[in-house]
Amino acid sequence: MSGSAAGAPKPLPSSGPKSLREMPHPLATSSSEEMGPALTPSPDLIQPRSIGDKDLSLPNGTPVDTSSPASSSSLLNRLQLDDDLDGETRDLFVTVDDPKKHVCTMETYITYRVTTKTTRAEFDLPEYSVRRRYQDFDWLRNKLEESQPTHLIPPLPEKFVMKGVVDRFSEEFVETRRKALDKFLKRITDHPVLSFNEHFNVFLTAKDLNAYKKQGMALLSKMGESVKYVTGGYKLRSRPLEFAAIGEYLDTFSLKLGTIDRIAQRIIKEQLEYLVELREYGPVYSTWGGLEVELSEPLEGVSACVGNCCTALEELSEDMTEDFLPVLREYILYSEAMKNVLKKRDQVQAEYEAKLEAVALKKEDRPKVPTDIEKCQDRVECFNADLKADMERWQNNKRQDFRQLLMGMADKNIQYYEKCLTAWESIIPLLQDKPETK
Repeated sequence: MSGSAAGAPKPLPSSGPKSLREMPHPLATSSSEEMGPALTPSPDLIQPRSIGDKDLSLPNGTPVDTSSPASSSSLLNRLQLDDDLDGETRDLFVTVDDPKKHVCTMETYITYRVTTKTTRAEFDLPEYSVRRRYQDFDWLRNKLEESQPTHLIPPLPEKFVMKGVVDRFSEEFVETRRKALDKFLKRITDHPVLSFNEHFNVFLTAKDLNAYKKQGMALLSKMGESVKYVTGGYKLRSRPLEFAAIGEYLDTFSLKLGTIDRIAQRIIKEQLEYLVELREYGPVYSTWGGLEVELSEPLEGVSACVGNCCTALEELSEDMTEDFLPVLREYILYSEAMKNVLKKRDQVQAEYEAKLEAVALKKEDRPKVPTDIEKCQDRVECFNADLKADMERWQNNKRQDFRQLLMGMADKNIQYYEKCLTAWESIIPLLQDKPETK
């Protein structure tokens, strides 16, 4: 582009180009740590050790006693995760609980109790309790996207039932959704900007939310309107390197999580099929024991052992379905939400570049034109600052969530194998007590 007219705004500030290889990995312990030449998990999560090592330690340096197999359970109780939100003092607490089924003439739906406790001056009372259904949460998220377009809005759980779930009113499905809605509100509550949004205040306090829903676009902020009505006629020449790196990282991250999600679902499906076989397998030994008097006790022991293994496997499958898969899906949706914010940022930058180039070509020097450009530049800078701040917060939350998720998965698997080991060891004395037949 040729030289700009007098009074043209200064170039956009940047925190410096960052390549994809410099972006923090989702399992990294800190965004400030130096990363290697490739996206690899943090060393404190992957520490190759041989079984014979005697100086094993957890990621936080806590020594592990390997002398007893039974001591390997309850890893979460022995691991101190750094889950504090940088020492922030919370003055707003929101919980979602008490789901209730409502059967009406036209529809059947579930509502959830949303309880708020706060000391903020923006609230008239210190405590509120309202009931909300899924579409109310969806309304809130849409309003946050409209009024806070420069920020990353946490995703909602998928509206439609998940694979393998037939009854969306089943206790398991409702509880899974309740947990996801609770996390959604807690994400907003912990955000330094979104938690002060007027629509969020209305959602938490209004007894009748329908009246506010009818207002439509009336409560949109000026920033929301300016971004919402940006036309698609502007074409971005190129993203700044640091935002291009974020886009590439999100593509890779969502692809990897999608692969893990598909494989995990197949594993759960195969576990359930194996569980069906086990439930048929165990009773066979019991019926056999009825025919063999001398072998009845050990055969009954094998039957009971298989039954205990069935129970352990069922608990493991439930944990993966209720705890592991929802986190994967949330972060797949989270990455898509971040991509949408990135596209909005690109639109505003494209508009800014187009206006700046038009002024340079026309060589206009009227005060009105540079002022208009400076407003557009301010929107770009606002997007850049908010997007980078939310990306850093997202990375921190993701690090904590995935550490908890993987440690929880390890703990559940250890408990499963310990239960199976205990079950099989219990029948050895029954076999040893029997005299050898000649």
